[in-house]
Amino acid sequence: MINLFLFCRAGYEKDCAAEIQHRAAELDIGGFVKTNKNDAYVIFQCFQAGDADILVQKIKLDSLIFARQMFAAAELLKKLPEDDRISPILAALSKINYAGELRVETPDTNEAKELSNFCRKFTVPLRQKLKKAGTLLEKENPKRPIIHVCFVAPGTAYVGFSLSNNSSPYSCGIPRLKMSADAPSRSTLKLDEAFIHFIPKDEHETRLTSGMNSVDLGACPGGWTYQLVRRGMFVAAVDNGAMDQWLMDTGQVKHYQADGFRFEPPRKNIYWLVCDMIEKPSRVAELIEAWAINGWFKEAIFNLKLPMKSRYKDVSTILETMAEILKENEIKEFELSCKHLYHDRDEVTVHLRLNPTQGW
Repeated sequence: MINLFLFCRAGYEKDCAAEIQHRAAELDIGGFVKTNKNDAYVIFQCFQAGDADILVQKIKLDSLIFARQMFAAAELLKKLPEDDRISPILAALSKINYAGELRVETPDTNEAKELSNFCRKFTVPLRQKLKKAGTLLEKENPKRPIIHVCFVAPGTAYVGFSLSNNSSPYSCGIPRLKMSADAPSRSTLKLDEAFIHFIPKDEHETRLTSGMNSVDLGACPGGWTYQLVRRGMFVAAVDNGAMDQWLMDTGQVKHYQADGFRFEPPRKNIYWLVCDMIEKPSRVAELIEAWAINGWFKEAIFNLKLPMKSRYKDVSTILETMAEILKENEIKEFELSCKHLYHDRDEVTVHLRLNPTQGW
């Protein structure tokens, strides 16, 4: 394959493009980006055929900040004939054998979503033809490559594959989460998605379990506190504003009317620290660093509000600085990752886990 196709949030194409250019250069793979503002996707076209196959193997999707999903793609298929759109797609996928899943998708824009009904109807006959050609297995197999057919306009599509062990489990990389009627704000979905994204499902019972102590800095009105409470945790909610009464009535929340930047936890056996304050990203990072150096938590999830320019560069610098400061303060073992999640807007979500191989 010659192209790497990356889904992203509309308006963040330049950031996604800057990131993939940097990461490809680290692997000595040459190419150039093709994108338009608000397309909600980026194309990295390699100079050499086959290099896109290398990129989907060597660049971990979870290590990319601004890409929701990626797949190696052939050249853009244009003007697919209405009487036979399938044959050109089969030809473009002819070198793929026994894939385990088919996803017919569109970018996350209002214009592209108008093709959603077509994509749903088109999936059935395309799946049948792919199975007959041996490109797709008769039954879905989660261990085999995933075939992607992404329509970016009527009769216009990128087709290719992703690897099952380096791919989002969701179509277009978008999880479908339900807003609970009890949650006090829509921001609750950000932390819900963060837990799903950063914590493996088989570790939820040990790392997101009932009885844990947690702190929510900038908690008002309680969107993030809600996610901790519903998992059975006890929460120190820190904010000068008022907390949602339903949360207070659970008996699991203690409200500290204080400045999150000055608060020191009275109890130091905190597992989760979460923070979604509207503040300069560097200042939030410094706050989390201070808590980490003091050993006041085991894992943290926090948001960094993004500047309008140089977003990839600025976020990367903050993360690199944070890693250096942790090491300088003899925190030698930690996991630090960052993602522009679907429910984020002009922010990214960061996960920090201290001493992951040690017990709590």
